Amino acid sequence: MKLTKYTHACVRLEKEGGVLVLDPGTFSESAEALAGAQAVLVTHEHPDHLDTKAVVDALDGNQDLELHAPAGVAGQLRAEAPGAAGRIHTVEPGQAFQAAGFDIRSFGGQHALIHPQIPLVANIGFLVDGNVYHPGDSFIIPDGLEVQTLLVPLHAPWSKSAEVVDFVIGVRAPRAFQIHDGLLNDNGLGIVEGHVKRIGAKYGTEYRHLAPRESVEV
Repeated sequence: MKLTKYTHACVRLEKEGGVLVLDPGTFSESAEALAGAQAVLVTHEHPDHLDTKAVVDALDGNQDLELHAPAGVAGQLRAEAPGAAGRIHTVEPGQAFQAAGFDIRSFGGQHALIHPQIPLVANIGFLVDGNVYHPGDSFIIPDGLEVQTLLVPLHAPWSKSAEVVDFVIGVRAPRAFQIHDGLLNDNGLGIVEGHVKRIGAKYGTEYRHLAPRESVEV
């Protein structure tokens, strides 16, 4: 499949005419990523992962577009786009379904802790075609399978570099690309990616940086 990375956490996957978009958020080129898509997966409700206006516009403008998200997100979007309510589906951890011709499995259930005084929200990690894993805002490792392509949340208010590296080590995917990098300047990006690339390689993971709008076959 073809994987295109957009700014921050948004990724577009294309295979045999099917187009699937994950986490089109407000930091990303969401309208561009959503153009022509048949399905959208949203990991959780935070705006950097869900650009509500762009998603509602896409749902209203494309009658073939389906969306899968945790219950809170699905309910919000049904209220915002009532005409598309039948195409908005609730996802729980441990499910398997199809979207835009891709096989999807869901994992996790909870956003990583930011601070005890900040309420936790639901978060679903998605594995696409047994290949690409987008964990959303979590370090949940899928159980009972081998991930081929890991999307690594490189930096966030809820993480530290040691946790990022341990996530890469734990998943041990043959290849990895960064997501959730929209808050880093070039200096910070170089430091964190250096750790991930160097230590990940010891455990069999080849890490590569993707620029916004850059595509790769996986």
